[in-house]
Amino acid sequence: MTRRGVVIFLLLLVGAVLSTWALWSQRDRDSLAGGDANRPDYTLHDFELTVLDEQGAEAFTLIAPKMERDPKVKTLDIATPLFVIPPKAGSKATPWEVRSKTGWVSEKGEEVRLRGGVDAHSTNADGKPVKITTDHLNVFPDDKRATSTAKVTVTQPGFILNGQGLEADLDAKRIILNSDVKARYDRSVR
Repeated sequence: MTRRGVVIFLLLLVGAVLSTWALWSQRDRDSLAGGDANRPDYTLHDFELTVLDEQGAEAFTLIAPKMERDPKVKTLDIATPLFVIPPKAGSKATPWEVRSKTGWVSEKGEEVRLRGGVDAHSTNADGKPVKITTDHLNVFPDDKRATSTAKVTVTQPGFILNGQGLEADLDAKRIILNSDVKARYDRSVR
């Protein structure tokens, strides 16, 4: 190899080393700056998902236009969800249908947080409708219970309850308002 060939070879080698180093250092800066840190590992569009409990029975069904999974904490963020929570086996009640603007599901599905315009409908064992409206509701599907610290309105035929906070047994359709409870009889409510 000539002297000129050796110089060219060394220059190309130095260029390759510098290029590799520049790419690796840029990759490290991107990962430190967050690069894809907030990117979901998967997204579902226009879907229906049925979640089973540990015994293999339906815990709830979710219908929504969009859901994303956070890969770090393995939680789900949902746009305008509809959750359908079935009654306990043998009950004559209908499933709860719960809608909201946004939803969040914990990693193992044991907690669902609904935010913005929460609207829950069902009927009791006698076939009478029950409606809950609030700004946020936390649902625990395995335990068939729900809680809230926000203002809540519960409507049943002829009867309207308003209060602050809620504890609900979804199977028994037993709803307890925690404070500032006001009841109103209204024949027009059906």
